[in-house]
Amino acid sequence: MSGGLLVAGTTSDAGKSVLTAGICRWLHRRGVKVAPFKAQNMSNNSAVVVGPDGRGGEIGRAQAMQATAAGLAPDIRFNPVLLKPGSDLSSQVVLLGEAVDTVTAGSYRALRPRLAETVHETLAELRREYDAVICEGAGSPAEINLRAGDFVNMGLARHAGLPAVVVGDIDRGGVFAALFGTVALLSPEDQALVAGFVVNKFRGDRALLQPGLDMIERVAGRGVLGVLPYAHDLWIDGEDSLSYGTSLGRPAAPHGTQWLRVAVVRLPRMSNATDAEALAAEPGVRVRITRDPADVADADLVVLPGSKATVSDLGWLRDTGLAAAVTAHAAQGRPVLGVCGGFQMLGRAVHDDVESRRGTVDGLGLLPVEVTFGPRKTLAQSRGTAFGGVPVAGYEIHHGYVSATSADPFLSYVDGTPEGAVAGSVVGTHWHGAFESDEFRRAFLAWAAARAGRTGFVAAPDTRFAAVRDRALDTLGDLVEEHLDTAALWRLIEDGAPPGLPFLPPGAP
Repeated sequence: MSGGLLVAGTTSDAGKSVLTAGICRWLHRRGVKVAPFKAQNMSNNSAVVVGPDGRGGEIGRAQAMQATAAGLAPDIRFNPVLLKPGSDLSSQVVLLGEAVDTVTAGSYRALRPRLAETVHETLAELRREYDAVICEGAGSPAEINLRAGDFVNMGLARHAGLPAVVVGDIDRGGVFAALFGTVALLSPEDQALVAGFVVNKFRGDRALLQPGLDMIERVAGRGVLGVLPYAHDLWIDGEDSLSYGTSLGRPAAPHGTQWLRVAVVRLPRMSNATDAEALAAEPGVRVRITRDPADVADADLVVLPGSKATVSDLGWLRDTGLAAAVTAHAAQGRPVLGVCGGFQMLGRAVHDDVESRRGTVDGLGLLPVEVTFGPRKTLAQSRGTAFGGVPVAGYEIHHGYVSATSADPFLSYVDGTPEGAVAGSVVGTHWHGAFESDEFRRAFLAWAAARAGRTGFVAAPDTRFAAVRDRALDTLGDLVEEHLDTAALWRLIEDGAPPGLPFLPPGAP
Protein backbone atom coordinates (compact mmCIF):
# COMPACT_ATOMS: atom_id res chain seq x y z
CA MET A 1 0.00 0.00 0.00
CA SER A 2 1.23 3.49 -0.86
CA GLY A 3 1.83 6.40 1.44
CA GLY A 4 -0.94 8.73 2.42
CA LEU A 5 -2.00 11.68 4.54
CA LEU A 6 -5.23 13.23 5.83
CA VAL A 7 -5.37 17.03 5.81
CA ALA A 8 -7.94 17.93 8.47
CA GLY A 9 -9.00 21.40 9.60
CA THR A 10 -10.15 23.18 12.72
CA THR A 11 -13.10 24.60 10.73
CA SER A 12 -14.58 24.71 7.27
CA ASP A 13 -12.56 26.98 4.96
CA ALA A 14 -9.48 26.71 7.19
CA GLY A 15 -7.33 25.94 4.16
CA LYS A 16 -7.68 22.17 3.68
CA SER A 17 -8.36 22.38 -0.06
CA VAL A 18 -5.47 24.67 -0.89
CA LEU A 19 -3.04 22.84 1.41
CA THR A 20 -3.99 19.53 -0.19
CA ALA A 21 -3.45 21.07 -3.63
CA GLY A 22 -0.14 22.56 -2.52
CA ILE A 23 1.12 19.22 -1.19
CA CYS A 24 0.03 17.52 -4.42
CA ARG A 25 1.89 20.13 -6.47
CA TRP A 26 5.02 19.84 -4.31
CA LEU A 27 5.05 16.06 -4.59
CA HIS A 28 4.33 16.14 -8.33
CA ARG A 29 7.31 18.43 -8.88
CA ARG A 30 9.45 15.93 -6.95
CA GLY A 31 8.43 13.19 -9.36
CA VAL A 32 6.07 11.46 -6.93
CA LYS A 33 2.99 9.87 -8.51
CA VAL A 34 0.38 11.49 -6.26
CA ALA A 35 -3.42 11.70 -6.30
CA PRO A 36 -5.88 13.83 -4.32
CA PHE A 37 -8.90 12.36 -2.54
CA LYS A 38 -11.91 13.74 -0.72
CA ALA A 39 -14.21 11.01 0.52
CA GLN A 40 -17.30 13.18 0.72
CA ASN A 41 -17.74 16.76 -0.40
CA MET A 42 -20.74 19.02 0.16
CA SER A 43 -20.64 21.57 -2.62
CA ASN A 44 -22.61 22.92 -5.55
CA ASN A 45 -19.34 23.74 -7.33
CA SER A 46 -18.75 20.65 -9.43
CA ALA A 47 -16.81 19.66 -12.52
CA VAL A 48 -17.74 17.20 -15.24
CA VAL A 49 -15.28 14.35 -15.61
CA VAL A 50 -15.34 11.86 -18.47
CA GLY A 51 -14.69 8.39 -17.11
CA PRO A 52 -12.86 5.52 -18.85
CA ASP A 53 -16.21 4.27 -20.20
CA GLY A 54 -16.87 7.66 -21.84
CA ARG A 55 -19.67 8.49 -19.40
CA GLY A 56 -19.76 11.92 -17.81
CA GLY A 57 -19.72 12.23 -14.04
CA GLU A 58 -19.45 14.95 -11.38
CA ILE A 59 -16.82 15.65 -8.76
CA GLY A 60 -16.14 18.71 -6.63
CA ARG A 61 -14.28 21.45 -8.49
CA ALA A 62 -11.74 21.60 -5.68
CA GLN A 63 -10.78 17.98 -6.40
CA ALA A 64 -10.55 18.71 -10.13
CA MET A 65 -8.20 21.58 -9.25
CA GLN A 66 -6.16 19.30 -6.97
CA ALA A 67 -5.88 16.76 -9.79
CA THR A 68 -4.43 19.45 -12.04
CA ALA A 69 -1.98 20.33 -9.27
CA ALA A 70 -0.92 16.67 -9.24
CA GLY A 71 -0.47 16.65 -13.02
CA LEU A 72 -3.49 14.41 -13.53
CA ALA A 73 -6.74 14.47 -15.46
CA PRO A 74 -9.66 14.62 -12.99
CA ASP A 75 -11.05 11.22 -12.03
CA ILE A 76 -14.43 10.43 -10.47
CA ARG A 77 -12.58 8.38 -7.85
CA PHE A 78 -10.93 11.53 -6.45
CA ASN A 79 -14.29 12.53 -4.91
CA PRO A 80 -16.46 9.41 -4.68
CA VAL A 81 -19.31 11.08 -2.74
CA LEU A 82 -20.58 14.55 -3.62
CA LEU A 83 -23.57 16.06 -1.81
CA LYS A 84 -25.23 18.94 -3.69
CA PRO A 85 -27.56 20.90 -1.39
CA GLY A 86 -30.87 21.85 -2.99
CA SER A 87 -32.27 23.35 0.19
CA ASP A 88 -31.40 23.64 3.87
CA LEU A 89 -32.96 20.21 4.41
CA SER A 90 -32.09 18.09 1.38
CA SER A 91 -29.15 17.25 -0.89
CA GLN A 92 -28.65 15.34 -4.09
CA VAL A 93 -26.23 12.44 -3.63
CA VAL A 94 -23.67 11.91 -6.40
CA LEU A 95 -21.87 8.57 -6.05
CA LEU A 96 -18.83 7.95 -8.25
CA GLY A 97 -19.99 10.71 -10.54
CA GLU A 98 -23.65 9.70 -10.87
CA ALA A 99 -26.69 11.16 -9.08
CA VAL A 100 -28.25 8.27 -7.18
CA ASP A 101 -30.63 9.80 -4.64
CA THR A 102 -31.91 12.92 -2.90
CA VAL A 103 -31.75 12.71 0.88
CA THR A 104 -32.59 14.56 4.04
CA ALA A 105 -30.48 14.40 7.19
CA GLY A 106 -32.67 11.52 8.39
CA SER A 107 -32.69 9.42 5.21
CA TYR A 108 -28.97 9.99 4.70
CA ARG A 109 -28.22 7.75 7.68
CA ALA A 110 -29.67 4.73 5.89
CA LEU A 111 -27.50 5.41 2.85
CA ARG A 112 -24.30 6.05 4.80
CA PRO A 113 -23.05 2.43 5.06
CA ARG A 114 -23.21 2.07 1.26
CA LEU A 115 -21.34 5.35 0.80
CA ALA A 116 -18.68 4.38 3.34
CA GLU A 117 -18.09 1.04 1.64
CA THR A 118 -17.62 2.75 -1.73
CA VAL A 119 -15.26 5.32 -0.20
CA HIS A 120 -13.07 2.69 1.45
CA GLU A 121 -12.88 0.57 -1.70
CA THR A 122 -12.07 3.59 -3.86
CA LEU A 123 -9.30 4.84 -1.58
CA ALA A 124 -7.75 1.37 -1.43
CA GLU A 125 -7.80 1.21 -5.22
CA LEU A 126 -6.09 4.59 -5.53
CA ARG A 127 -3.44 3.64 -3.00
CA ARG A 128 -2.57 0.61 -5.10
CA GLU A 129 -2.10 2.83 -8.16
CA TYR A 130 -0.28 5.86 -6.70
CA ASP A 131 2.83 6.45 -4.63
CA ALA A 132 0.89 8.77 -2.33
CA VAL A 133 -2.75 9.79 -1.85
CA ILE A 134 -3.37 13.12 -0.12
CA CYS A 135 -6.82 13.07 1.46
CA GLU A 136 -8.77 16.18 2.37
CA GLY A 137 -11.11 16.06 5.33
CA ALA A 138 -14.43 17.88 5.60
CA GLY A 139 -15.38 20.53 8.11
CA SER A 140 -13.64 19.55 11.33
CA PRO A 141 -12.81 16.11 12.77
CA ALA A 142 -14.03 17.42 16.14
CA GLU A 143 -17.68 17.56 15.05
CA ILE A 144 -18.46 15.09 17.80
CA ASN A 145 -22.13 14.70 16.84
CA LEU A 146 -21.05 13.18 13.51
CA ARG A 147 -18.15 10.96 14.60
CA ALA A 148 -20.13 7.71 14.96
CA GLY A 149 -20.73 7.39 11.22
CA ASP A 150 -17.74 9.37 9.97
CA PHE A 151 -15.91 8.12 6.89
CA VAL A 152 -14.43 11.47 5.83
CA ASN A 153 -12.19 12.62 8.71
CA MET A 154 -10.78 10.43 11.47
CA GLY A 155 -13.09 7.59 10.51
CA LEU A 156 -11.28 7.47 7.18
CA ALA A 157 -7.88 7.88 8.82
CA ARG A 158 -8.59 5.02 11.26
CA HIS A 159 -9.86 2.70 8.53
CA ALA A 160 -6.92 3.37 6.19
CA GLY A 161 -4.20 3.93 8.83
CA LEU A 162 -3.52 7.49 7.65
CA PRO A 163 -1.58 10.06 9.65
CA ALA A 164 -3.35 13.40 9.95
CA VAL A 165 -2.28 17.02 10.14
CA VAL A 166 -4.65 19.72 11.35
CA VAL A 167 -4.63 23.12 9.65
CA GLY A 168 -5.98 26.21 11.40
CA ASP A 169 -6.78 29.66 10.00
CA ILE A 170 -5.02 32.26 12.15
CA ASP A 171 -6.82 35.05 10.28
CA ARG A 172 -10.01 34.09 12.15
CA GLY A 173 -8.34 34.41 15.56
CA GLY A 174 -8.07 31.82 18.31
CA VAL A 175 -6.00 29.42 16.25
CA PHE A 176 -4.08 27.88 19.16
CA ALA A 177 -7.25 27.09 21.10
CA ALA A 178 -8.77 25.67 17.92
CA LEU A 179 -5.78 23.42 17.23
CA PHE A 180 -5.56 22.16 20.81
CA GLY A 181 -9.32 21.76 21.18
CA THR A 182 -9.65 19.83 17.93
CA VAL A 183 -7.25 17.18 19.18
CA ALA A 184 -8.58 17.19 22.76
CA LEU A 185 -12.12 16.30 21.62
CA LEU A 186 -10.95 13.17 19.80
CA SER A 187 -10.79 9.64 21.19
CA PRO A 188 -7.38 8.22 22.17
CA GLU A 189 -7.38 6.08 19.01
CA ASP A 190 -8.08 9.11 16.81
CA GLN A 191 -5.56 11.28 18.63
CA ALA A 192 -2.86 8.70 18.01
CA LEU A 193 -3.05 9.55 14.28
CA VAL A 194 -2.95 13.35 14.58
CA ALA A 195 0.75 14.01 14.08
CA GLY A 196 1.12 17.75 13.53
CA PHE A 197 -0.29 21.20 12.91
CA VAL A 198 -0.15 23.79 10.14
CA VAL A 199 -0.98 27.44 10.74
CA ASN A 200 -2.55 29.12 7.72
CA LYS A 201 -2.96 32.75 6.56
CA PHE A 202 -0.41 34.37 8.86
CA ARG A 203 0.38 38.05 8.32
CA GLY A 204 3.30 39.82 9.94
CA ASP A 205 6.51 38.98 11.74
CA ARG A 206 6.97 35.24 12.33
CA ALA A 207 9.11 36.03 15.40
CA LEU A 208 6.05 37.43 17.17
CA LEU A 209 4.21 34.15 16.61
CA GLN A 210 7.06 31.87 17.68
CA PRO A 211 6.27 31.80 21.44
CA GLY A 212 2.79 30.53 20.64
CA LEU A 213 4.16 27.89 18.30
CA ASP A 214 6.56 26.70 20.98
CA MET A 215 3.79 26.54 23.57
CA ILE A 216 1.29 24.64 21.38
CA GLU A 217 3.98 22.08 20.59
CA ARG A 218 4.72 21.70 24.30
CA VAL A 219 1.14 21.40 25.55
CA ALA A 220 -0.16 19.33 22.62
CA GLY A 221 2.88 17.11 22.20
CA ARG A 222 2.80 17.54 18.43
CA GLY A 223 4.97 19.65 16.18
CA VAL A 224 3.96 22.59 14.03
CA LEU A 225 4.97 21.62 10.51
CA GLY A 226 4.95 25.21 9.36
CA VAL A 227 3.23 28.57 9.04
CA LEU A 228 1.79 29.51 5.66
CA PRO A 229 1.66 33.24 4.93
CA TYR A 230 -1.49 35.00 3.79
CA ALA A 231 -1.54 34.92 -0.03
CA HIS A 232 -3.64 37.90 -1.09
CA ASP A 233 -4.13 36.94 -4.73
CA LEU A 234 -4.87 33.26 -4.23
CA TRP A 235 -8.43 32.45 -5.28
CA ILE A 236 -8.96 29.17 -7.09
CA ASP A 237 -12.00 26.92 -7.24
CA GLY A 238 -13.60 27.40 -3.85
CA GLU A 239 -15.82 24.57 -2.67
CA ASP A 240 -18.88 26.76 -2.25
CA SER A 241 -20.14 30.33 -2.40
CA LEU A 242 -18.97 31.00 1.15
CA SER A 243 -15.39 30.80 -0.12
CA TYR A 244 -15.88 34.00 -2.08
CA GLY A 245 -15.61 37.49 -0.66
CA THR A 246 -17.24 40.52 -2.21
CA SER A 247 -14.53 40.85 -4.88
CA LEU A 248 -12.68 38.28 -6.95
CA GLY A 249 -8.95 38.67 -7.31
CA ARG A 250 -6.93 41.82 -7.80
CA PRO A 251 -7.19 42.68 -11.48
CA ALA A 252 -4.37 44.50 -13.20
CA ALA A 253 -4.94 47.96 -14.59
CA PRO A 254 -6.97 48.11 -17.81
CA HIS A 255 -5.30 48.05 -21.20
CA GLY A 256 -7.65 50.80 -22.36
CA THR A 257 -8.92 53.89 -20.58
CA GLN A 258 -11.91 52.32 -18.79
CA TRP A 259 -12.70 49.48 -16.40
CA LEU A 260 -15.49 46.99 -16.98
CA ARG A 261 -17.54 46.48 -13.82
CA VAL A 262 -19.17 43.06 -13.39
CA ALA A 263 -21.77 42.19 -10.73
CA VAL A 264 -22.35 38.47 -10.10
CA VAL A 265 -25.53 37.88 -8.10
CA ARG A 266 -24.84 35.69 -5.07
CA LEU A 267 -27.81 33.33 -5.26
CA PRO A 268 -28.67 31.33 -2.12
CA ARG A 269 -27.99 28.05 -3.98
CA MET A 270 -25.37 29.44 -6.33
CA SER A 271 -23.45 26.72 -8.16
CA ASN A 272 -20.26 26.85 -10.20
CA ALA A 273 -19.62 30.51 -9.45
CA THR A 274 -16.10 29.64 -10.56
CA ASP A 275 -17.29 30.71 -14.03
CA ALA A 276 -16.67 34.31 -12.93
CA GLU A 277 -13.03 33.63 -12.02
CA ALA A 278 -11.97 33.65 -15.67
CA LEU A 279 -13.52 37.11 -16.09
CA ALA A 280 -11.75 38.33 -12.95
CA ALA A 281 -8.40 37.18 -14.36
CA GLU A 282 -8.64 39.85 -17.07
CA PRO A 283 -6.88 43.21 -16.61
CA GLY A 284 -9.40 45.98 -16.17
CA VAL A 285 -12.30 43.72 -15.22
CA ARG A 286 -13.58 44.17 -11.66
CA VAL A 287 -15.85 41.35 -10.51
CA ARG A 288 -18.03 41.71 -7.43
CA ILE A 289 -20.13 38.93 -5.87
CA THR A 290 -23.16 40.72 -4.49
CA ARG A 291 -26.68 40.61 -3.09
CA ASP A 292 -27.10 44.39 -3.26
CA PRO A 293 -29.45 45.80 -5.94
CA ALA A 294 -27.33 48.97 -5.91
CA ASP A 295 -24.32 46.97 -7.15
CA VAL A 296 -26.46 45.62 -9.97
CA ALA A 297 -27.57 49.13 -10.89
CA ASP A 298 -23.96 50.34 -10.89
CA ALA A 299 -22.52 47.47 -12.94
CA ASP A 300 -21.74 47.37 -16.65
CA LEU A 301 -22.38 43.62 -16.91
CA VAL A 302 -24.70 41.62 -14.63
CA VAL A 303 -24.24 37.85 -14.30
CA LEU A 304 -26.84 35.40 -13.01
CA PRO A 305 -24.73 32.30 -12.22
CA GLY A 306 -25.74 28.68 -11.97
CA SER A 307 -28.12 27.47 -9.28
CA LYS A 308 -28.94 24.11 -7.69
CA ALA A 309 -32.46 25.40 -7.00
CA THR A 310 -33.52 27.47 -10.01
CA VAL A 311 -37.16 28.06 -9.09
CA SER A 312 -36.42 28.77 -5.42
CA ASP A 313 -33.60 31.18 -6.28
CA LEU A 314 -35.82 32.88 -8.87
CA GLY A 315 -38.36 33.55 -6.11
CA TRP A 316 -35.58 34.90 -3.91
CA LEU A 317 -34.51 37.28 -6.69
CA ARG A 318 -38.03 38.71 -6.75
CA ASP A 319 -38.35 38.91 -2.96
CA THR A 320 -35.07 40.84 -2.57
CA GLY A 321 -35.66 43.37 -5.33
CA LEU A 322 -32.76 41.96 -7.36
CA ALA A 323 -35.08 40.75 -10.13
CA ALA A 324 -36.32 44.30 -10.62
CA ALA A 325 -32.74 45.59 -10.65
CA VAL A 326 -31.68 43.02 -13.28
CA THR A 327 -34.73 43.81 -15.41
CA ALA A 328 -34.06 47.56 -15.17
CA HIS A 329 -30.43 46.99 -16.15
CA ALA A 330 -31.51 45.09 -19.27
CA ALA A 331 -34.16 47.71 -20.11
CA GLN A 332 -31.37 50.28 -20.39
CA GLY A 333 -29.71 48.14 -23.06
CA ARG A 334 -26.87 47.08 -20.79
CA PRO A 335 -25.67 43.45 -20.90
CA VAL A 336 -26.99 40.61 -18.76
CA LEU A 337 -25.52 37.11 -18.83
CA GLY A 338 -27.21 34.00 -17.46
CA VAL A 339 -25.28 30.76 -17.00
CA CYS A 340 -27.15 27.45 -16.58
CA GLY A 341 -29.71 28.11 -13.82
CA GLY A 342 -29.25 31.84 -14.36
CA PHE A 343 -30.01 31.33 -18.07
CA GLN A 344 -33.18 29.42 -17.16
CA MET A 345 -34.33 32.30 -14.93
CA LEU A 346 -34.00 34.79 -17.80
CA GLY A 347 -36.59 33.01 -19.93
CA ARG A 348 -40.36 33.42 -20.14
CA ALA A 349 -41.24 30.31 -18.14
CA VAL A 350 -39.71 27.41 -16.24
CA HIS A 351 -41.66 24.14 -16.27
CA ASP A 352 -40.33 22.18 -13.30
CA ASP A 353 -41.93 18.96 -12.09
CA VAL A 354 -38.52 17.49 -11.20
CA GLU A 355 -36.34 19.74 -9.02
CA SER A 356 -38.78 22.04 -7.18
CA ARG A 357 -41.96 20.27 -8.38
CA ARG A 358 -43.62 23.67 -8.62
CA GLY A 359 -44.91 23.15 -12.15
CA THR A 360 -44.87 26.22 -14.40
CA VAL A 361 -43.28 29.36 -12.97
CA ASP A 362 -42.86 32.68 -14.75
CA GLY A 363 -39.28 33.62 -15.56
CA LEU A 364 -37.90 37.15 -15.80
CA GLY A 365 -39.02 37.37 -19.42
CA LEU A 366 -35.75 38.78 -20.74
CA LEU A 367 -35.17 35.97 -23.23
CA PRO A 368 -37.83 34.43 -25.52
CA VAL A 369 -37.23 30.89 -24.30
CA GLU A 370 -39.00 28.33 -22.12
CA VAL A 371 -37.18 25.72 -20.08
CA THR A 372 -38.50 22.33 -19.04
CA PHE A 373 -36.89 20.14 -16.39
CA GLY A 374 -36.37 16.48 -17.22
CA PRO A 375 -35.55 13.61 -14.86
CA ARG A 376 -32.25 12.83 -16.57
CA LYS A 377 -29.35 15.15 -15.79
CA THR A 378 -27.22 16.31 -18.69
CA LEU A 379 -23.51 15.82 -17.93
CA ALA A 380 -21.20 16.63 -20.81
CA GLN A 381 -18.01 18.32 -21.91
CA SER A 382 -18.91 20.45 -24.90
CA ARG A 383 -17.17 22.23 -27.76
CA GLY A 384 -18.33 24.65 -30.40
CA THR A 385 -18.11 28.19 -31.71
CA ALA A 386 -19.54 31.65 -31.07
CA PHE A 387 -19.23 35.19 -32.44
CA GLY A 388 -18.91 34.00 -36.02
CA GLY A 389 -16.49 31.14 -35.55
CA VAL A 390 -14.57 31.83 -32.32
CA PRO A 391 -13.82 28.46 -30.66
CA VAL A 392 -15.26 27.79 -27.21
CA ALA A 393 -15.31 24.81 -24.83
CA GLY A 394 -17.23 24.20 -21.62
CA TYR A 395 -19.13 21.62 -19.63
CA GLU A 396 -22.80 21.04 -18.84
CA ILE A 397 -24.57 20.02 -15.62
CA HIS A 398 -28.33 20.58 -15.79
CA HIS A 399 -31.78 18.99 -15.63
CA GLY A 400 -33.43 21.84 -17.55
CA TYR A 401 -33.46 22.04 -21.33
CA VAL A 402 -34.77 24.64 -23.77
CA SER A 403 -38.19 23.37 -24.84
CA ALA A 404 -39.28 26.45 -26.81
CA THR A 405 -37.36 29.41 -28.23
CA SER A 406 -37.58 32.19 -30.76
CA ALA A 407 -34.17 33.63 -29.85
CA ASP A 408 -30.98 33.54 -31.85
CA PRO A 409 -28.45 31.04 -30.41
CA PHE A 410 -25.55 32.31 -28.34
CA LEU A 411 -23.24 29.38 -29.15
CA SER A 412 -23.30 26.39 -31.44
CA TYR A 413 -21.96 22.87 -30.97
CA VAL A 414 -19.34 21.52 -33.34
CA ASP A 415 -22.11 19.81 -35.33
CA GLY A 416 -23.94 23.13 -35.73
CA THR A 417 -26.65 22.47 -33.15
CA PRO A 418 -27.64 25.81 -31.58
CA GLU A 419 -27.12 26.43 -27.86
CA GLY A 420 -28.15 29.24 -25.55
CA ALA A 421 -29.96 32.41 -26.54
CA VAL A 422 -29.37 36.06 -27.41
CA ALA A 423 -31.96 38.84 -27.37
CA GLY A 424 -30.51 42.33 -27.61
CA SER A 425 -28.18 42.82 -24.66
CA VAL A 426 -29.30 39.66 -22.84
CA VAL A 427 -27.53 36.33 -23.38
CA GLY A 428 -27.73 32.93 -21.78
CA THR A 429 -26.02 29.55 -22.02
CA HIS A 430 -26.08 26.20 -20.25
CA TRP A 431 -22.30 25.91 -20.65
CA HIS A 432 -20.13 26.35 -17.59
CA GLY A 433 -16.43 27.06 -18.01
CA ALA A 434 -16.83 28.74 -21.40
CA PHE A 435 -14.91 31.83 -20.31
CA GLU A 436 -11.80 29.77 -19.75
CA SER A 437 -11.55 29.76 -23.57
CA ASP A 438 -9.33 32.79 -24.05
CA GLU A 439 -10.41 33.96 -27.51
CA PHE A 440 -14.09 33.52 -26.68
CA ARG A 441 -13.69 35.40 -23.38
CA ARG A 442 -12.07 38.34 -25.16
CA ALA A 443 -14.82 38.41 -27.79
CA PHE A 444 -17.52 38.32 -25.14
CA LEU A 445 -15.92 41.10 -23.08
CA ALA A 446 -15.63 43.28 -26.20
CA TRP A 447 -19.33 42.65 -26.93
CA ALA A 448 -20.34 43.38 -23.31
CA ALA A 449 -18.24 46.56 -23.17
CA ALA A 450 -19.81 47.85 -26.38
CA ARG A 451 -23.32 47.14 -25.07
CA ALA A 452 -22.48 48.88 -21.78
CA GLY A 453 -21.06 51.95 -23.53
CA ARG A 454 -17.58 51.29 -22.16
CA THR A 455 -15.86 52.21 -25.39
CA GLY A 456 -12.59 52.82 -23.54
CA PHE A 457 -12.36 49.21 -22.33
CA VAL A 458 -9.95 47.01 -24.29
CA ALA A 459 -9.62 43.29 -23.56
CA ALA A 460 -6.01 42.24 -23.02
CA PRO A 461 -4.72 40.30 -26.02
CA ASP A 462 -2.44 37.95 -24.09
CA THR A 463 -4.29 36.71 -20.97
CA ARG A 464 -4.17 32.92 -20.86
CA PHE A 465 -6.46 31.58 -18.16
CA ALA A 466 -4.78 28.17 -18.09
CA ALA A 467 -1.47 29.90 -17.36
CA VAL A 468 -3.10 32.00 -14.63
CA ARG A 469 -4.44 28.82 -13.03
CA ASP A 470 -1.10 27.06 -13.38
CA ARG A 471 0.76 29.95 -11.73
CA ALA A 472 -1.66 29.79 -8.81
CA LEU A 473 -1.00 26.07 -8.39
CA ASP A 474 2.74 26.68 -8.56
CA THR A 475 2.30 29.32 -5.86
CA LEU A 476 0.66 26.68 -3.65
CA GLY A 477 3.54 24.29 -4.27
CA ASP A 478 6.02 27.07 -3.47
CA LEU A 479 4.23 27.86 -0.20
CA VAL A 480 4.50 24.23 0.89
CA GLU A 481 8.13 23.92 -0.15
CA GLU A 482 9.25 27.20 1.42
CA HIS A 483 7.19 27.33 4.62
CA LEU A 484 6.58 23.74 5.75
CA ASP A 485 9.00 21.19 7.15
CA THR A 486 8.80 19.05 4.03
CA ALA A 487 11.18 16.43 5.40
CA ALA A 488 8.83 15.84 8.36
CA LEU A 489 5.84 15.95 6.02
CA TRP A 490 7.33 13.28 3.76
CA ARG A 491 8.11 11.06 6.75
CA LEU A 492 4.44 11.21 7.75
CA ILE A 493 3.27 10.39 4.23
CA GLU A 494 5.71 7.50 3.86
CA ASP A 495 5.84 6.06 7.38
CA GLY A 496 2.59 7.14 9.07
CA ALA A 497 2.08 8.74 12.46
CA PRO A 498 4.95 8.23 14.91
CA PRO A 499 4.22 6.01 17.89
CA GLY A 500 3.72 7.41 21.37
CA LEU A 501 1.88 10.65 20.59
CA PRO A 502 0.42 11.88 23.90
CA PHE A 503 -3.28 11.79 24.74
CA LEU A 504 -4.90 15.16 25.45
CA PRO A 505 -7.83 15.04 27.88
CA PRO A 506 -10.79 15.01 27.96
CA GLY A 507 -11.00 13.03 24.72
CA ALA A 508 -14.24 12.20 22.95
CA PRO A 509 -17.40 12.64 25.07
